[in-house]
Amino acid sequence: MTTRNLGPTGLAVHPVGLGCMGMSWGYAESQRDDTVSVMVIRRALDAGPVLLDTADAYGAGHNETLVGRALAGRRGDAVVATKTGIVVDDLATRSLSRDGSPEHIRRSADASLERLGVDAIDLYYLHRVDPAVPLEESWGALSELVRAGKVRHLGLSEVTREQADAAHRVHPVAAVQSELSLWTREPLDPGTGISGWCGAHGAAFVPFAPLGRGFLTGRYTRPEDFEAGDFRATNPRFTGEAFTANLRIAHAVEEVAARHGATAAQVALAWTLAQGDHVIPVPGTKQSRYLADNLAAADLRLTARDLRDLDAAPAATGSRY
Repeated sequence: MTTRNLGPTGLAVHPVGLGCMGMSWGYAESQRDDTVSVMVIRRALDAGPVLLDTADAYGAGHNETLVGRALAGRRGDAVVATKTGIVVDDLATRSLSRDGSPEHIRRSADASLERLGVDAIDLYYLHRVDPAVPLEESWGALSELVRAGKVRHLGLSEVTREQADAAHRVHPVAAVQSELSLWTREPLDPGTGISGWCGAHGAAFVPFAPLGRGFLTGRYTRPEDFEAGDFRATNPRFTGEAFTANLRIAHAVEEVAARHGATAAQVALAWTLAQGDHVIPVPGTKQSRYLADNLAAADLRLTARDLRDLDAAPAATGSRY
């Protein structure tokens, strides 16, 4: 099995990780099945070592507990990444706020360790920078967790190059997570994109939503495909005229997939993987068959023509949130 290095951590992982958020909240919550989700995570571990991506905010701790169940007896097959810094104020409405205070970071780390059932978190992200707390204070508290042995490596999520620089001066940044897909290409901007910063500093770049929140798989053909309460039902890119316009991107993916006898999801992931050896996407799924497709994308080699055609796809219509 080909692996990729998770930045400077010394950890080698499968090129495609598993995003676990949707198993707990955000997408099609009526289909949530914890028993099936545990099985899916364990099947991912069979392909291990695999990067599992969760956060204390996903389902207000539920997702970490779910991952902890799946890890029982399988700790050595996983590299576990979780996050702190976002607080769920109301689970029903998914109302969120930020707390990057050292006190909150210390408390949430202990709670995450307990829910995950691990002695140390492999990769601990600051989920979002708290504008009310200097980044250096939040990052300093996180570095204290490394010295205490509770955390092995630190990451950032959704930050600018300047913020990454500020954190890196305090303690090495092992990974940065941000959205990247064929309809969210800003991280690749040569002047401002965070993927380039990661490559220059030896850090991993970990794209979330590399399948465009499912849109690039071709499974969705109209805005009505999403149940009430699904994040995508009100997302600007999935509604009205934007949905129809964005089908052009999905069609470009499908055309390349037809050349290879591959799925659209595999092509979308292969494009993401082609953006650099430091890139480790974490697509989410609740189903074993889609997990198998996603993992197999690591073996799909796109041609120069494929990449040109995909790069020529139009930019997405509508904002990310």
